[in-house]
Amino acid sequence: MTLRTLSWVGAGALLGVSIGLGYFLGFPEDAAPRSVGVSPSAAVAMPVVGAPAPDFTLETPEGERYSLTLARGQVVVLNFWATWCEPCRTEMPMLQARYERDRERGLLILGVDFDEPAEEVHAFGVELGITFPLLLDPGAEAQRLYRIRGYPSTFVIDRGGLLVVEHIGLLTEARLDHYLDQAGLGP
Repeated sequence: MTLRTLSWVGAGALLGVSIGLGYFLGFPEDAAPRSVGVSPSAAVAMPVVGAPAPDFTLETPEGERYSLTLARGQVVVLNFWATWCEPCRTEMPMLQARYERDRERGLLILGVDFDEPAEEVHAFGVELGITFPLLLDPGAEAQRLYRIRGYPSTFVIDRGGLLVVEHIGLLTEARLDHYLDQAGLGP
């Protein structure tokens, strides 16, 4: 191969990696912040650890509404998941057990579904015995707001509404303990 051919191959590889990273990390949609169910003045461009968690209002399959603003005063574990996601299915019983153990101490777990039909989300919750709120995200608006890049993705929000942790991937009990301690809900 000539030097010229190698430089074209290298440029092509660099371009491919750049495009791949763009799809993985996300391309900016526009300069305006996005929000779900809130006024533009309350919107943020993306979640930032140490800043207020982006607010949204979503419903359960049964029609009950939940808003992060109304959850102030509680430590919130915000878990983005899907029924077809095996790691999501694996961590759900651990999240359920933690919810049962600590909800009286101010823990709220909200499971935001990928954008699947209400019947599927409800059936999933019944099958696994989930009692914490499973929320529908029509059009995946909350997921765009939180820039979800993989499932499961978990955010921990402190009692004041500040984002404490962003975790992508399967959550272990030890890791959840650590995150809840950081949010002020220690053992």
